[in-house]
Amino acid sequence: MSITETSAQTRTYALDPAHSSVAFVVRHMMIAKVRGHFNTVSGTIELPPAGHVPARIQASVDVASIDTREPQRDGHLKSPDFFDAETYPQLTFRSARIAGAEESFRIFGDLTIHGTTREVVFEAAFEGTGTDPWGNERLGYEARATINRKDFGLNWNQALETGGVLVGDEVRIELSIEAIAQS
Repeated sequence: MSITETSAQTRTYALDPAHSSVAFVVRHMMIAKVRGHFNTVSGTIELPPAGHVPARIQASVDVASIDTREPQRDGHLKSPDFFDAETYPQLTFRSARIAGAEESFRIFGDLTIHGTTREVVFEAAFEGTGTDPWGNERLGYEARATINRKDFGLNWNQALETGGVLVGDEVRIELSIEAIAQS
């Protein structure tokens, strides 16, 4: 079978930004957790001819779309102290390898934040498929990964008088993805 024939059998889905969530959780002052998300996400999921474990995933997130429900904090996160949205406007992910079954699979891939690329492993699951009222085939996935923000050059912090730091290093990424079949 040629590469062209294999590609013709691949099913492609586009992320639906209105029904997808790219969220994160990080410790604040060592006593609580701050949750945020990015409002603008795009990407594609390619599936093999049968089954729902992806063959390939690529996604992009607009850094300026960050939302933690606190405009001053969002502005700081967009600044050169953190994401430096002007210099690095996108976070990107490209899968390298995906292994497992629909109920539990791992996505190994390259995550690029702040101009730094590192391998990240997402624990994922297929959530189901359905047809919307307009006849579009949709499918859903959930995925999670934990990263150390300093591995991506996001080093800013502030020591607290009581000990500890203002922002934790560990960041949990939580994805809830809905995608639409492309013709």
